[in-house]
Amino acid sequence: MKGSMTTDLGVITIDPEVVAKYAGTVAVECFGIVGMAAVSMKDGLVKLLKKESLTHGIQVEISDDNKLTINFHVIVSYGVSISTVCENLVGNVKYRVEEFTGMEVDKINIYVEGVRVID
Repeated sequence: MKGSMTTDLGVITIDPEVVAKYAGTVAVECFGIVGMAAVSMKDGLVKLLKKESLTHGIQVEISDDNKLTINFHVIVSYGVSISTVCENLVGNVKYRVEEFTGMEVDKINIYVEGVRVID
């Protein structure tokens, strides 16, 4: 479902793919996040996605009352506090996506799919 807002000048419609792309760029800027993950259901493998395909690790759902639910599948850096990284991710994404879209973020679910050592 697409999110829509009515203004004095007309209707603004936002595709979930746009929200996912923006949320993905915000997420990879957060400390401790290596990148988005794609999970293969067939063999259970997790692979790190390139910057061009960030949206494959993010699902965005828009409710009837224009509230967003965002699911992230992430890979975190080795040696960082996962809870701290997730709190930072939630805070940054919630603030920036709400400012960007004008829609309220209802839930952000984070699935840590792996840990990676970075040089």
